Amino acid sequence: MRLPVLCGSLAAAFAAGVLVTRIIPSAEAQSSPPQLTAQIVNLLTLSEDEIGPLAPNADLRSRTLVALPEGTVAVQSGNVVKHFHADANEIQLILAGAGSFWLGDKEQQVKAGDLIVIPKGTPHAGSRASAGRFRSLAIKLPPQQSGDVHPVP
Repeated sequence: MRLPVLCGSLAAAFAAGVLVTRIIPSAEAQSSPPQLTAQIVNLLTLSEDEIGPLAPNADLRSRTLVALPEGTVAVQSGNVVKHFHADANEIQLILAGAGSFWLGDKEQQVKAGDLIVIPKGTPHAGSRASAGRFRSLAIKLPPQQSGDVHPVP
């Protein structure tokens, strides 16, 4: 009589464990990036302070709008030194400002409306604004890891 009760108890405990794992989120799920939030952000009306504080040793402000395992989307204002990312591709849409932009080994003129595609390993920088302050939407695929900014002379 004890064996059937024991087997039934083990089966019930197993079923309860399976049910609980489906109902209660795991710790791993809680540590993942937050879900996307439906929102509308007008990137042209954000103040410099709303974008964020100046980065140390740079004339750049940045505000991350989306952070997912596949990529990030941020609004940036200002300028950075010439650099490259070893592990992240970058796409920038110039929203405001005009001037020269280093892309690879060439300094080119850019203005609002220009889309800049920067494959990983490509040196780049907004080098001299001739009209207004550069403001761009920056998409990085995959997300840029800490320390993946490599200055170029």
